[in-house]
Amino acid sequence: MEHWLLIHILAMLVIAIVAIAILRRLGLPPILAYLLTGVLSGPSGFHWFTQYQMHSVAELGVVLLMFTLGLEFSVPKLWAMRRTVFGLGFGQMTATAFIAGCMALMVGQGTVAAIVIGATIALSSTAIVLKLLNEQGWLRRRHGELSISVLLFQDLAVIPLLILLPLLANDGAQISYQELAWGLFTGILAFLGLMSFGKWILPRIFDEVARSRTNELFVLSTLVVALVTGAFTQWLGLSMALGAFIAGMLLGESQYRRQLEADIRPFRDLLMGLFFISIGMLLNFELVFQFWWQILLTLVMVLVIKIAVVFGLLRLAGESAKVSLSSALSLGQVGEFSFVVLALAVNYQLLAPQVSTVLVAVAVLSMSLAPWLVRNSVDIAGRVLGSVSKQKKSLEQVEFPPIETHRDLVIVLGYGRVGQTITRFLKTEGVPFLVLDLDPTRVSEARAAGEPVYFGDACKMSILKQAGIRQANLVVVTFCELRQSEEALSLCRKLAPQTKILVRTKDDENLDELKQAGATQVIPESLEGSLMLVSQVLYKCGVPLARIIKRIESERRNHYQYLHGFFTGAETDFTLDLMHAVPLVTGATAVGSQLADIPWRTLGVELRSIRRKGEEIDSPAADWVFEPNDILMLVGKPRSIEKAEEYLLQG
Repeated sequence: MEHWLLIHILAMLVIAIVAIAILRRLGLPPILAYLLTGVLSGPSGFHWFTQYQMHSVAELGVVLLMFTLGLEFSVPKLWAMRRTVFGLGFGQMTATAFIAGCMALMVGQGTVAAIVIGATIALSSTAIVLKLLNEQGWLRRRHGELSISVLLFQDLAVIPLLILLPLLANDGAQISYQELAWGLFTGILAFLGLMSFGKWILPRIFDEVARSRTNELFVLSTLVVALVTGAFTQWLGLSMALGAFIAGMLLGESQYRRQLEADIRPFRDLLMGLFFISIGMLLNFELVFQFWWQILLTLVMVLVIKIAVVFGLLRLAGESAKVSLSSALSLGQVGEFSFVVLALAVNYQLLAPQVSTVLVAVAVLSMSLAPWLVRNSVDIAGRVLGSVSKQKKSLEQVEFPPIETHRDLVIVLGYGRVGQTITRFLKTEGVPFLVLDLDPTRVSEARAAGEPVYFGDACKMSILKQAGIRQANLVVVTFCELRQSEEALSLCRKLAPQTKILVRTKDDENLDELKQAGATQVIPESLEGSLMLVSQVLYKCGVPLARIIKRIESERRNHYQYLHGFFTGAETDFTLDLMHAVPLVTGATAVGSQLADIPWRTLGVELRSIRRKGEEIDSPAADWVFEPNDILMLVGKPRSIEKAEEYLLQG
């Protein structure tokens, strides 16, 4: 029995790994992969486990999630955003929950079930929306700020929900408002009591733990604090997740916040994965197929209600139509905390299984649509409203200056740290330049300062043509992402075959590919940093400046070959080329052979140099004959070096 249990657990983990890999390639969130794993592993699939078997372990994932949410909770940040958080956030939660609850009552659900359904639908996905807004660079744009405010209030609203659900479970048929008020009052008192007690005790505990300088003790203490506070609030008749949130909130202002978050993250991610797997097990496909049209209808209604509520509230607050619709589209999905509410509701028997199945299916479908909705929210808003925002118009429809007079024009693609540094020196030397960048805030600020910076995608041929790339003397590609650099480089070389193109990269892993794609020169940031440090060291040691410059240029011409291959250490990264010394002892197979006789390419290594009698020969001739006591400096991957050493010594 235990043997089969282990096999089932391993099979479930394999399904999760494969599902995450596939869905990530499709641009979908990992939560959907866990839900799919639960469907396949649960009663609707192979029936390896039941939701009840997974519940106890999965609940710990919610506990640790609430603990990390508490760590990130910042009272000053909340106070700075209080108007949008408590104004817009409260309005969105209240209006959405009320409308959804009323519709649930209209279709025959009880009062308690209607409250749960309304709360479930009102929540949006913090994890998905924040990640996508960050990827798009929209966190500081107006619709991004408004979306974050609503999400922040929703995260806070989970706390009273965690208090409310156990109280509703005491009487599933009728609600005693007096008991409900007393329970909420008790929960608030417990909250304040834990806050007061832990503010002084917990930091001192972690001070002692930190002094021990034992990482295992720090991790163990973090887990114990999260679980003990959760157990305490559960003993009071409240939720474990509430206690964990309070503990995280208490430690969020301490100096150990970052370390606590780093230590707890692996456990949280693993257990949250199990939690979403357990939610997937709630999906009964017989019910899904039976109620498929109700699920699709509910999905459409949820999206329409949430988008309409946020749009209406923002318009009432005086926001522009485009910002309002962009924010509303970003918040249209159902969130991960909705699964927490549904799981607790099912556990407390507040919802019928078929209702829970419908809501889980709706949540899964809405989260599947979320990436597309968020990424295209601005474009959809523009098309629906039939207008383009003033900011986008001023950024995308700008006219580039006449380029006929700029015979020495330098086009810089990307205006981040590197791009700004380059243009600062170009400006000092009076060299004309033009910059393309996709960050609207950065472009607006630079243009306000009088810089020739324009909003435009450097990976689009029409934008490059407008920028005058065919007349440019030099193009500098400063992007961090290799894919973006390769795409821009390909278009630049196609449009301007004779123009010099410099490409900045982090390292030289793809140096040859970029050179073949048309780069005149590739500048690896990390290796150039090493060369600059070397030049300073040599200069301080009294080496003439001319010799230093000659050595540096030699390294660049040789594609930084001597900046690769290092002697192995205890913490070696075995994906890198390593340097290894092979002394040729008397009787070694290679002794008496010429350098050209050794199949270096087949062995997969490079002969960097030969040391004989204390002298180092960097470039030996092809007819070099190896002698005993020669030391060969080889560079290559560890397995290739091992293979080459065996060949040189034993044949």
